[in-house]
Amino acid sequence: MSDTPFPSQPVAPPPTPPAHDQAFILQKVQPALLGLMDGSVSTLAPIFATAGLTGNPIDAFWVGFAASVGAGISMGLAEALSDDGLVSGRGKPFARGVITGAATILGGMLHTLPFLIPDLQTALTLAYVVVIVELLIIALIRWRYMHSPLRQTIFQVIVGGAVVFGVGVWLGKLGAGG
Repeated sequence: MSDTPFPSQPVAPPPTPPAHDQAFILQKVQPALLGLMDGSVSTLAPIFATAGLTGNPIDAFWVGFAASVGAGISMGLAEALSDDGLVSGRGKPFARGVITGAATILGGMLHTLPFLIPDLQTALTLAYVVVIVELLIIALIRWRYMHSPLRQTIFQVIVGGAVVFGVGVWLGKLGAGG
């Protein structure tokens, strides 16, 4: 089996996991992965744009905190209200909503916390490292549970995160007049 982003030969799909594993993936892993991905990526632009606009780490922290909690509530509600779980086998909607919401908040807050450091350059440097670790963890979860080829999933997650990060930095510079 090839682990390259674009295999030259068709790759057979992974075997279907046993029912209890499939239920765990549908009811726990997918909602958590959805939340982690959304929280980690959707908060990048507002946080880094705020850091660029104000030059004040605590402002970026509060924007990241608000974006993380707001996104967590929104994603939790969206997941809980998406279906009743009976037809899809995705389990109890309330539990999925809580998992997705909590994972969204966690994904957004991990790279927000460095902005509690008063020195902007130190906060930014630490936040960059945290973002890379977050994206690699997401890729590893996708590889482990969704059987995505590791190199391909790392590439996809890093490129997606880099695009959003770049937009945030660009908007911060644009708004700051640079």
